[in-house]
Amino acid sequence: MTGGMGHGKTGLSLAVDRFSSTGTVCFEVQSACRSNVRNRKRQEQDMIDTSRHWFTEHEEFMHSAFSLQIREKLHEEQSPYQHIEIYATESFGNLMVIDGCIMLTSKDNFFYHEMISHPALFIHAAPKEVWIIGGGDCGTLREVLKHSGVEAVLQIEIDERVTRLAEQYFPELCAANDDPRAQLHFIDGIAWVRDAPADCVDIVIVDSTDPVGPAEGLFSADFYRDCRRCLRDDGIFVQQSESPLLHLDIIGNMRRAMQDAGFARRQALFFPQCVYPSGWWTVTMAGNVPLQSFRREDAAGKPFATRYYNHDIHSAALAQPEFFKQAMAAE
Repeated sequence: MTGGMGHGKTGLSLAVDRFSSTGTVCFEVQSACRSNVRNRKRQEQDMIDTSRHWFTEHEEFMHSAFSLQIREKLHEEQSPYQHIEIYATESFGNLMVIDGCIMLTSKDNFFYHEMISHPALFIHAAPKEVWIIGGGDCGTLREVLKHSGVEAVLQIEIDERVTRLAEQYFPELCAANDDPRAQLHFIDGIAWVRDAPADCVDIVIVDSTDPVGPAEGLFSADFYRDCRRCLRDDGIFVQQSESPLLHLDIIGNMRRAMQDAGFARRQALFFPQCVYPSGWWTVTMAGNVPLQSFRREDAAGKPFATRYYNHDIHSAALAQPEFFKQAMAAE
């Protein structure tokens, strides 16, 4: 989950203004907390975490934290869009941090990259054209291109530096970058989708950072509406959607915005992600086709290797915890 699209708070306001006052307050307070924490973390890390040889990400509104022991800082820079750090850790391989928040590690990124890509690709009857908005580390691109039926993948990432650093420090994720079916564009994904023709793509995957900073506009009803217009009738939209334990307000707001944009069906997928807040994460799919059925035989006989995804995991990830059902019942 790297890189972001869009700029400023305009996109977030457009989406949030459609929701109840309670939902709006929760969403904005959480986003503000994260933004403040990121700024403070950047100031404190060299003084506290690095001196102890630990990188710590604080989730202050939940009074929790996650730490990784580090060997050394490999790289640090301020790109035109965000602050990027790369560390070598003791047990999780390399670590990428953007604006003070963990984006990925060598050890566990496969959970996220496989679950944001393969379920939708096995739900769609015959996906041929796929867009990835964000995804600068290229791990999602690699997974999508494992499907031989896919004819073209466009990756639209605003921050080229994320991809260049991934090529250097996470080369295994960039193994498919030279695939002739892949096109990498370093432009604003919101503008790309807004200007794209209608009915031109089968699957849109939004592999972005949290809904703050450069990724805010990717969580708006206007962006979802543009994606809906670009998707063919049987198209599927997929987006990372935070922790079901910590961020129910964000997930609920996303799903209502998707519904408002014309997506009649929404489906969450649940999976572990130990380096993200709570260690439990989701992606949300949206479309106007059934999202709980998939090509089970094709998934069971997939001709490529995965480390987490298989047909049984796909079925299990569709199961909705009772607290989640209750929270989403108002849709």
